[in-house]
Amino acid sequence: MAEPRNDAINMKGKKVLVTGAAGFIGSHLAEGLVKSGAHVRAFVHYNSAGSRGWLDRSEYRNDIEFIHGDLRDQGSVERGVEGCAVVFHLGALIGIPYSYEAPEAYVQTNVVGTLNVLKASLRSEVTRLLNTSTSEVYGTAIFAPISEEHPLQGQSPYSASKIGADKLVESFHKSFGLDTVTVRPFNTFGPRQSARAVIPTIISQMLAGKPSIRLGSITPRRDLNYVANTVDAFIKAATVQGVAGETIHFGSNRDISIGELFEIIRGLIGCDVEIQSDPARVRPAKSEVGLLLADNNKALRLLDWQPKVSLEEGLATMIEWVRCNGEHYRVDEYAV
Repeated sequence: MAEPRNDAINMKGKKVLVTGAAGFIGSHLAEGLVKSGAHVRAFVHYNSAGSRGWLDRSEYRNDIEFIHGDLRDQGSVERGVEGCAVVFHLGALIGIPYSYEAPEAYVQTNVVGTLNVLKASLRSEVTRLLNTSTSEVYGTAIFAPISEEHPLQGQSPYSASKIGADKLVESFHKSFGLDTVTVRPFNTFGPRQSARAVIPTIISQMLAGKPSIRLGSITPRRDLNYVANTVDAFIKAATVQGVAGETIHFGSNRDISIGELFEIIRGLIGCDVEIQSDPARVRPAKSEVGLLLADNNKALRLLDWQPKVSLEEGLATMIEWVRCNGEHYRVDEYAV
């Protein structure tokens, strides 16, 4: 098992690429990298409106170089990677429910897209590629806390596509010597998160003032981590030497059920609201992941990282953000 080295790489002046930079975590990471002094190139999914997602509103948008493309297109990926020392690969098709409706799209974006990033990184002699995995690759925990040695279980088409991507990354490290680190965030939450996720779903419905909110199963347990913690971990994983080929968890070592989460948020908002079970929000039979709880000891040992912002502090910040940005959430619709 690798041990960390003290001679961390300084990001200042380094040219880095962030795929998926228009999204929730990607936009926060791109901003964090600008603040660290890096020259940031953002790879965003092409659209006819020329939208750069959340980065359109960022105070750092003029400090970021943008590449519009598609991960499934090798040419645009190569243009994005060219000249970059570090690649943060966050671009992916996410959302578990929709993966049952369009599994091929998940394979094309998550597996083929990752292959394109790997090939381009090898050609451009990238010094480190950070591959973003997901805790969903473990399915329902066989043992907990979940260490990086836990078996992988494709419990949804989404998780299966991410397992495929992770294994391709592993193969490029083992076969071609590409410096890769697979990072596995556990249930990141925070400002800009879409209504597909449970925390903005609960908060936006509560703030709408309805007598009850609609949820699926409330028994699953999750390890929730505020986005600023995750960004800090990404940057540390890019700068610490001696971790090539490793898989590292970003988690809090604390699990909480959806029902318990509801109670905390209700207390922070100070409202009197109940839960209404919505069958449309329940995952297909046998696919619900019952428990995700990270063992983050490896991140502490290799990266000297642990979460700084607590669940309760992060939730309070998220509530205020949703309160000021409620137009992003359609509380009467279920976002698949």
